[in-house]
Amino acid sequence: MKFIKSHIGSLLMLTIFVVLLTVVVQYLKPDWVHSSVWQIIIFYFGLMLVSGQLIQFLLKQSRENSVAILMGATIIRFLASLIFIAICLFTEIDNKILFFADFFIIYLLYLLFDIYSLIANLRPHSK
Repeated sequence: MKFIKSHIGSLLMLTIFVVLLTVVVQYLKPDWVHSSVWQIIIFYFGLMLVSGQLIQFLLKQSRENSVAILMGATIIRFLASLIFIAICLFTEIDNKILFFADFFIIYLLYLLFDIYSLIANLRPHSK
């Protein structure tokens, strides 16, 4: 139970949910899912894993800079997402609108995870 509440455990649970959701949508409406959707999921899993571990390391070093650390990590994730989408869109990729739509949906799912984990971590400190 402790593993599921950890950052890596909850990130794995979210990624499994996103993969299952993608498989279901791909089965029901195959024209809604871009062929590069698996690259997007792997990118976000890796980005959230690395940034989450970096946040945990930096928060252990300095608790008083927690707001700056969390906001900096959010900005770095956003910039990494922009760079990833720019690279993918400027290469020869088919159906760019569908790629961007899939990217945006997955981005929002991982952003919701980020907001939820932030609120869950701040809740014990508010008491």
